Amino acid sequence: MGNKIKILGKTNKNSLMGFINYGIIILFFVVITIVKQAGALTNALSGQLIPICAYIVMALSLNLVVGISGELSLGHAGFMSVGAFSGVIVSGAMNYGGVTNGAIRLIVAMIVGAILAGIAGVVIGIPVLRLRGDYLAIVTLAFGEIIKNVLNCLYVGVDKAGLHFSVTDEAHMDMSAEGVTLVRGPMGAVGVVKASTFLAGIILILLTLFVIQNLVNSRTGRAIMAIRDNRIAAEATGINVTKYKMIAFVTSAVIAGSAGALYGLNFSTIVPKKFDFNTSILILVFVVLGGIGNLTGSIIAAALLTVLPEIFRPFQDYRMLVYAIVLILVMIATNNERLRAFWKRIGHIFRKKGGELNEQ
Repeated sequence: MGNKIKILGKTNKNSLMGFINYGIIILFFVVITIVKQAGALTNALSGQLIPICAYIVMALSLNLVVGISGELSLGHAGFMSVGAFSGVIVSGAMNYGGVTNGAIRLIVAMIVGAILAGIAGVVIGIPVLRLRGDYLAIVTLAFGEIIKNVLNCLYVGVDKAGLHFSVTDEAHMDMSAEGVTLVRGPMGAVGVVKASTFLAGIILILLTLFVIQNLVNSRTGRAIMAIRDNRIAAEATGINVTKYKMIAFVTSAVIAGSAGALYGLNFSTIVPKKFDFNTSILILVFVVLGGIGNLTGSIIAAALLTVLPEIFRPFQDYRMLVYAIVLILVMIATNNERLRAFWKRIGHIFRKKGGELNEQ
């Protein structure tokens, strides 16, 4: 009976946190919309809105692997790049074919980006997820760099005959004169017709939260967390470790691919170098700073750390130094035992008062 009450209490707490996460995102959208309509939002910050949404989705998806599954992945930017470039190619081909509606192009691009990133996740996950710890981190890092280098060699064009691909140069694509080159190897995608919107970014965040929170609270999610907490005990109870780790990894890759498509279609030019090791580390910083396994923390950390360099732009040459100092101070503060105990006491007081109000 006591265990049943404990499980129900945990389920109610998870449901409450889920509604809080939805509320944070909806409130963020409402506030930004009001500020923007009032003309109080600068052009620089306005340009950061879609990247903020993309990075929030990336942080949430990586938290599924690092926090929920308990595995360290350093190649998450690779899945984002697959979604970004496949999304740009699909959108460019549709635009060339006469589909000028940005919303339709964006939806199709995000779906294709998610599918291809998911396929890449399966291909990478089959050999990689049998490894553990540092070995897994190094191999995922290598796969991320492989994807980036493949994109550096990729040339894609479109004409009336369809898509043309080459891994050498544009001349080998054998396109007609009226064709359009979509991806130019190391130069990346140039002349991208933008389709991303802030509203689409918010919807993608809400869908990501819905998928992850329902997965975590499901039987599959409990199996994944059981593997994270004690792999040997999970195997002893008959849980297929590789299967459930693969579910978490591929789901994370699919979400990252959709975020990549959203991100890629927000810029007129996008290069493979953007999705290198540094981007993977940046996304990991969002997860660690927000709290491993804490979805709410990932949302807040991704939003703040994306916009901080822009806020510090008046410092010019010193802005990244100030950014680094702020990051170090926040990390020290969040790992301070006294500060943690203080916030726990505050939370206990609020829960106690809430219980008293319910009794009345």
